[in-house]
Amino acid sequence: MIKFSQPVVRFAPSPTGNLHIGNARPALFNWLYAKQCQGIFILRYDDTDVIRSTREFADGIARDLAWLGIIPDRMERQSDRLDTYHAAAERLKQKGLLYPCYETADEIDRKRKRLMARGLPPIYDRSALRLSDEDRGRFEQQGRTPHWRFLLPNFTDNPFDTSRTEIAWDDLVRGHQIVDLSSLSDPVFIREDGSYLYTLPSVVDDIDMSVSHVIRGDDHVTNTGAQIPLFEALGAAAPVFGHHNLLTTADGEGLSKRLGSLSLSSLREDGYDPMAVSSLAALTGSSKSVEACKDMTSLADYFDMSAITKSAARFSMAELESLNAKIVHSLDYDEVRHRLEAVDADGGEAFWQAVRGNLQKIKDARLWMDVTSGDVVPVTDGADGVFWSAARELLPGEPWDKTTWKIWTSAIRDKTGSKGRALFMPLRQALTGVDRGPELAVLLPLIGREKTLHRLP
Repeated sequence: MIKFSQPVVRFAPSPTGNLHIGNARPALFNWLYAKQCQGIFILRYDDTDVIRSTREFADGIARDLAWLGIIPDRMERQSDRLDTYHAAAERLKQKGLLYPCYETADEIDRKRKRLMARGLPPIYDRSALRLSDEDRGRFEQQGRTPHWRFLLPNFTDNPFDTSRTEIAWDDLVRGHQIVDLSSLSDPVFIREDGSYLYTLPSVVDDIDMSVSHVIRGDDHVTNTGAQIPLFEALGAAAPVFGHHNLLTTADGEGLSKRLGSLSLSSLREDGYDPMAVSSLAALTGSSKSVEACKDMTSLADYFDMSAITKSAARFSMAELESLNAKIVHSLDYDEVRHRLEAVDADGGEAFWQAVRGNLQKIKDARLWMDVTSGDVVPVTDGADGVFWSAARELLPGEPWDKTTWKIWTSAIRDKTGSKGRALFMPLRQALTGVDRGPELAVLLPLIGREKTLHRLP
């Protein structure tokens, strides 16, 4: 494998929608790899689709990445580099490696279906290479404009006589990989309207930006087989490739931008901690256990590219909930204070220490702020009048501390004979309105004597 003194990686999303947790994987893998190797991370917007790409989506991508803790060292937009792609395309045309094709989408589809009906692979037959200048002129007089294909080097002298041509590389994740170019159609680089598909701009950018490692989903393995010859045709060495497994739903379905519930923005709005999302996205689908890493530095220390498995990684909402709770339970007050303020639940350090062990999300602290400082609807049908009379009569005077609960409940037990659940549950329901939550020994001083008396029947 080629060694690089300072690796350069890139994440190249299309700003045509919101990032979801599946998109977070390649972003995280590239960023974590760069952090481990003191490398450079480039955020490169693949925005050559001018109709679907928007600045709003691009800004959303940057915001989502920052939420995860990914801050690019450099940012690029492909829409700013069209002249560079035009120049590269002309070089390929001059070499005879980019050729015009005039078939319509319907004609190509019919060719594919005929080949499949005969049991043959639906590979483009390169019939456009047989066109004369007169043929091309006639098509253009009919109003047809060509799309342009890259001539794969899968032949010796005659492009119509293809033979097995292996493109091989040592993959960071999948090990030794081989793609046979004779099994592929010449890829389309330029559409009929003159716009570029993904491949040419991506390779040109990787060359110009000195990208040393391309880390992306394993749905690109075949694309890599076609891209390595393009690097060579443009006079450059191919980078190191790593193809990781894809994230699916718990049912095994692929993720897409249409799954708004799994978008990073919706997960953020729902109150999930970014490190829970980052930990799950980066570690699921690997041989390492999924741990709730506290920050991106600890995640980078724990992450191992070689531990990624070849089988699909399944996203589990239950696992995200569990990771999120573990992270919330570990946070100190100073770490969470500004986030409590954001949800109007900053009850001070004593409040945070009392409630954090019962929270799934930080925003859940709002419920316990209502319990300690606001109004609740007491549940008071769990005991009789004798019990409640004793509870009011034996309520200790202030000041209160964590021993007050034991003193109070012991006195009630001695007078009424109530014990265990029959003693504790009615008091919890009356004081909090619910039947579970933080220890009342630490919660009771936060509620205070006045509110406690008001909630007792």
